[in-house]
Amino acid sequence: MQLRKTLLTGLVSVALLSGCSLFNSEEDVVKMSPLPQVENQFTPTKVWSSSVGGGIGDFYSNLRPAWQDTKAFAADRKGMVKALDIDSGKELWRISLAEKTGLLSADRPALLSGGLTVAGNHLYVGSEKAQVYALNTEDGTQAWQSRVAGEVLSRPVVDGGVVLVHTSNGMLQALDEASGAVKWTVNLDMPTLSLRGESAPTTAFGAAIVGGDNGRVNAVMISEGQLIWQQRISQPGGVTEIDRLNDVDTTPVVSGEVVYALGYNGTMTALDLRSGQVLWKRELGSVHDFIVDGDRIYLVDQNDRVIALNTNGGVNLWRQSDLLHRNLTAPVLYNGYLVTGDSEGYLHWLNTEDGRFVVQQKVDSAGFLSTPVVASDKLLIQAKNGEVYAFTR
Repeated sequence: MQLRKTLLTGLVSVALLSGCSLFNSEEDVVKMSPLPQVENQFTPTKVWSSSVGGGIGDFYSNLRPAWQDTKAFAADRKGMVKALDIDSGKELWRISLAEKTGLLSADRPALLSGGLTVAGNHLYVGSEKAQVYALNTEDGTQAWQSRVAGEVLSRPVVDGGVVLVHTSNGMLQALDEASGAVKWTVNLDMPTLSLRGESAPTTAFGAAIVGGDNGRVNAVMISEGQLIWQQRISQPGGVTEIDRLNDVDTTPVVSGEVVYALGYNGTMTALDLRSGQVLWKRELGSVHDFIVDGDRIYLVDQNDRVIALNTNGGVNLWRQSDLLHRNLTAPVLYNGYLVTGDSEGYLHWLNTEDGRFVVQQKVDSAGFLSTPVVASDKLLIQAKNGEVYAFTR
């Protein structure tokens, strides 16, 4: 069984087999906080907006824009992929990865889901159909297509001549960067019940560091696919099925020789990069990627609190609790501010020193699910309806 992160409670649609009950009464319904009143200190400039197909609709998806040099890239769930001029939003090329079925029937959607990654001359994207595509960034033509072990719900990561893919059935696979051939597979184990989503690996010193659905962080040698170490940072517990979920769906962050990792119903943990030994823990849970910037960690927890911690022991620096259950995106640092979107289509800009609101802007009524992207001097964000926006300070 898999539990889908739902837009109503900070987890997107619950999809369980019949007979399982997670919510027992109306008391379990979580209410979204009202929009806080903010006196804007400045007005961000919308540089352009451009539609990319039908977006993701009501489906949970990690699709978000990527960029390289003068191009921005974006896709929709059905398989439309576009390259846009990063300064004007003008379309440079488009390609559909939907399966052609003939003149009398509709094309079968590609169900893109794994986010976009640009490396070298290729754009990589995965799908719910266990496919990984490599497209040429110059014109969108397909370089290769490869079948992998399961759904690709996180973005591919390129390092050491391979494309690393973490699939929904707990497999970490390395595909040859040039051909897409599978070079090795590591089974990271899979519990009976898990959130719908996977940790994208981060790479450092020849190792891939990735979270697992069993509450562990794993270090794997990229060249051989050999497991170096595992460390549990989230332990199942509690009365309900939700309480016992302990996925590590966030992307670990490596800073120096320390790995920072964050689990659902778990802990923010600092680990020694070489051994996986725990350096410190802080009780805190999330499904969102987080930021390590200097001596600070910025994150959105599973109740949509925006929090700043010190990297020395995880000491709390500030906490912003006025956006509870507004289904925030993962945060980004842009132009000295912390920016996050919500499911009603607002962007919230926060002061990094104290967490106070600086700007609140309504952008798109379809709402946001995917993380904003900092592209040089611009902030890119894709709404659930497929509209991509570029802002500057």
